Amino acid sequence: MANAIAYPHIIKHDGQPARLESHPRVRVAQVVMDYLAYGWSADEIHRQHPHLTLAEVHAAMGYYYDNQAEIDAEITAELEEVDRTLKVEARSAVWLRLKAQRIAK
Repeated sequence: MANAIAYPHIIKHDGQPARLESHPRVRVAQVVMDYLAYGWSADEIHRQHPHLTLAEVHAAMGYYYDNQAEIDAEITAELEEVDRTLKVEARSAVWLRLKAQRIAK
């Protein structure tokens, strides 16, 4: 029988991304992206996001290193979605109407 590892400050529901318990809108992948994109240390991530405790940042990084394939796949999927969105040239009627109003001013 495999033992489940508990991560303080991290919650993970089946089929959902890992998140910070006290900040459910903050995904572990978001914290990791700061590390990967900017090379920020845990201290720097804490300084840039003062609503996160240093313990939460370390917990997120620990979860990442133990579940790197999962988080990397989540980040890759998010980046691919951004790429798809930016390639879409069709705009909604609301977007076109708002754009026309701004040009008319």
